[in-house]
Amino acid sequence: MELQMSDVEVVKDLVSKFQQLRNEISKVIVGQDDAVEQMLISILSGGHSLLIGVPGLAKTLLINTIAQAVGLDFNRIQFTPDLMPSDIIGTEILDENRAFKFVKGPVFANIILADEINRTPPKTQAALLEAMQEKSVTAAGTHFKLDPPFFVLATQNPIEQEGTYPLPEAQLDRFMFSVYLDYPSYEEEVEVVRRTTSNQDVKINNVVTKAEIIEFQKILRKIPVVDNVIEYAVTMVSKTRPNTEMSTELVDKYLDWGAGPRASQNIILASKVHAVLNGKFSPDIEDVKSVSFGILRHRIVKNYKAEAEGISETQIIESLF
Repeated sequence: MELQMSDVEVVKDLVSKFQQLRNEISKVIVGQDDAVEQMLISILSGGHSLLIGVPGLAKTLLINTIAQAVGLDFNRIQFTPDLMPSDIIGTEILDENRAFKFVKGPVFANIILADEINRTPPKTQAALLEAMQEKSVTAAGTHFKLDPPFFVLATQNPIEQEGTYPLPEAQLDRFMFSVYLDYPSYEEEVEVVRRTTSNQDVKINNVVTKAEIIEFQKILRKIPVVDNVIEYAVTMVSKTRPNTEMSTELVDKYLDWGAGPRASQNIILASKVHAVLNGKFSPDIEDVKSVSFGILRHRIVKNYKAEAEGISETQIIESLF
């Protein structure tokens, strides 16, 4: 498969729009360049993202800013221990004619901010599963398709904090990226304080349209990938599965579970976007390595030995290269 000349023009437009998006986001968000890039790659790939970090690192602000810059329908859901599935999907009510009518919930939007998703019980967390995987909702016996594009951008406080519920592995696997936000550097924090303690009013411009995002997603699917790059990605994911033919000694020692086929799919999709954004028309192994950390980090399950010896997911993923 090769890109046509018209496709090449769309790809060039994508790169230009991506840079404009980064510029708009930087009006509000200081630093966090890797997090912003992974979030935007996720959106261009049609995937969902999970932001993980302690309170106060601008997780919610980052997602709000991205939503404004991409100009899509946006709903924010604050996850709490008493949130019910119907609060997300919607519910049936009796109308004035005493007939049942379905009132759509906040999931019917293009971008969903699932704020503090791990502060609600699994029953409510599961209400998002069908929407995330099938881009549809079943309620009151009726099947509703969600308008494309559809993204869930969720935030999560570290599980060590009180009052949280760990996300099930099945739901974690639906997120393309897990994005870890760290504390800002000294210089970045000085700039954050300077900006947020003045009366500066920042306006975020809408850079792309819904139609453009859908077009970008279609074009990116057409980016060719050579077999050895696909094989490299699949081999790397296969190595994460302990006690299998391809697993490494480190994996066998420190992991209980490895990543599934969805990880391989997401790595190739994200590699295509990463390659295009770096001036290439086909991804190489370096692109695969660049996107792998955020895609594999939440799909491997460490055992007690890894926890006891302080072995991180990053160390294990690096060993796969």
